[in-house]
Amino acid sequence: MLTGTTLSFIGSGAMAEAMVKGILAHNLVDPAHITASGPRVERGQELHGRYGVRTTTDNAKAAAAGRILILSVKPQILPKVMAEINGRLAPETLVISIVAGMSINIIRRDLGVQAIVRAMPNTPAQIGLGMTVWTATECVDEHARRQAQAILGALGKEIYVGDEGYLDMATALSGTGPAYVFLFMEALIDAGVHMGFSRRIAQELVVQTIEGAAAMARETGLHPTELRNRVTSPGGTSAAALYQLEKGGLRTVISKAVWAAYQRSKALGEMEDK
Repeated sequence: MLTGTTLSFIGSGAMAEAMVKGILAHNLVDPAHITASGPRVERGQELHGRYGVRTTTDNAKAAAAGRILILSVKPQILPKVMAEINGRLAPETLVISIVAGMSINIIRRDLGVQAIVRAMPNTPAQIGLGMTVWTATECVDEHARRQAQAILGALGKEIYVGDEGYLDMATALSGTGPAYVFLFMEALIDAGVHMGFSRRIAQELVVQTIEGAAAMARETGLHPTELRNRVTSPGGTSAAALYQLEKGGLRTVISKAVWAAYQRSKALGEMEDK
């Protein structure tokens, strides 16, 4: 599907490295067919040493080298980057963007290309356990969609959606989601330390508990409500703890947090679209 296809990454940060690592682990392309560009020579040398990919500090040169172009820079520098590579892309180039908040219309306008995939991965992609939501323009044919699916699937799980509006929702739910989980873990660890555990033991207990609970939800396929009910005995410790969480408005706070992230994601795209 991707044999012989050249890939270019504009941006060589953590997410770009995660994609390179996943692509090579799944033997999708040869390292020599991947080019990554970034402002730091040292970073390029690091990536070349680890994966054998080609690197450069010239975005325009990298863009011209790839049949598939992956935009993996920070949102605030994307306009500058697109100005540098505009006119260097072949008409048939497939552009995959993982830049948060940047709409397909912005990319189409500033790069003059039509075959665009917009994707929202999350940070667990760095260890192959990511969740990516993606969509594509009508100009992305079936073969190109399968190519995009293979690339994004190398990061973990992927879900295609037909409406770009879902990308801002995904940004708020799964894209930002790890931050919510990390904060919850941090609070649990601190509670454990407050009770008397060492921080090392508290962290081990919490990490394994979160990992086990997630695996149980995945493997059983049961709704979290059912799983929660199974461990909540009348008058027991879980019931006492859950009462305080509900009393403190945990559900409302989480809902407000996700909604705030959603509104922020939409606002970022609207600002850049003006």
